[in-house]
Amino acid sequence: MGKADFLSPKAISNRIKSKGLQKLRWYCQMCQKQCRDENGFKCHCMSESHQRQLLLASENPIKFMDFFSQEFKNDFLELLRRRFGTKRVHNNIVYNEYISNREHIHMNSTQWETLTDFTKWLGKEGYCKVDETPKGWYLQYIDRDPETIRRQEELEKKKKQDLDDEERSAKFIEEQVRRGREGKDEEEPVYTELKRESEEEKGISSLGPSVLQAAASVKRKESGHASETKEKKKKSALEEIIEIEEKKKSVRTDNWLQPDIVVKVITNQLGEKYYKKKGVRVQDKYAAVVKMIDSGDKLKLDQSHLETVIPALGKQVLVLNGAHRETLAILDSIDEKNFSARLILDSGPLKGKTIDGIPYEDFSKLA
Repeated sequence: MGKADFLSPKAISNRIKSKGLQKLRWYCQMCQKQCRDENGFKCHCMSESHQRQLLLASENPIKFMDFFSQEFKNDFLELLRRRFGTKRVHNNIVYNEYISNREHIHMNSTQWETLTDFTKWLGKEGYCKVDETPKGWYLQYIDRDPETIRRQEELEKKKKQDLDDEERSAKFIEEQVRRGREGKDEEEPVYTELKRESEEEKGISSLGPSVLQAAASVKRKESGHASETKEKKKKSALEEIIEIEEKKKSVRTDNWLQPDIVVKVITNQLGEKYYKKKGVRVQDKYAAVVKMIDSGDKLKLDQSHLETVIPALGKQVLVLNGAHRETLAILDSIDEKNFSARLILDSGPLKGKTIDGIPYEDFSKLA
């Protein structure tokens, strides 16, 4: 039977059914595929791609569950922080808004069985303030962002300063009122005639302004010289950026995958067809969907089942870890004894700089 036309009633009905959320029991979290009915879900479970994902998951199921739990927790807290801030809100309201996204991580693939367990866990770990009421559980996000804490401290400091100013003004007004009530008159100054006792005082008085002028001119010259020296010592913006980049420590992360790089499959769990074959990395985070260069097949693999690919000398690579992460570079030479290479940076403020001793696993060939 041929496929229905685009504007046929059946095609329109299928598109309407595919919109919105589907039934949770017909969703495969490992393959991230939503089936429409029981027959479709059964066919998917018998497919080759689903069997490959089960083989990968069977190697370390705890690792996959931890990954899904971490993703669910991060997305849920991000929605709570951005949508509701530090307001007290019912956990079901947040959860209903979270699952409105079709690409969300389902709770049945995490370590929590129910939303109540997840809410209690958030309170126990200190992410939120939780309290139980007859209407259910309520959440209140605890914002520990350093920038937010700094702004709150500045507001409190400003309020305290304004309060101190008001108190000083009030005390000054009270003092003025008290003096007015007491009726104390201020003593008037007594003016006397200026008389010089000798001619020497007259001479000293006449020399005074010239001496003061000379001292003032010397002081101006010294201040001008100091400002010129300060301007000479001031560095340009480019020099400051280069200095910061040079002083930056090599910060390594536990994930090295980047888009549009060539990787090699090193696991033989999928058979000899894919073992030691190369593919292009097309998805973020710890798990990648790799499109094989030879066959065009797409495999979902963990980064522990992949390794980097070293191109020929003079080719462009991408730095995946360390201080120059996500920087383009040119492969200059290879040190086979130390399993490292020399790269020439091809982007960023340090473009043209040569860096030695970059391990093989910290850079890979571009697709």
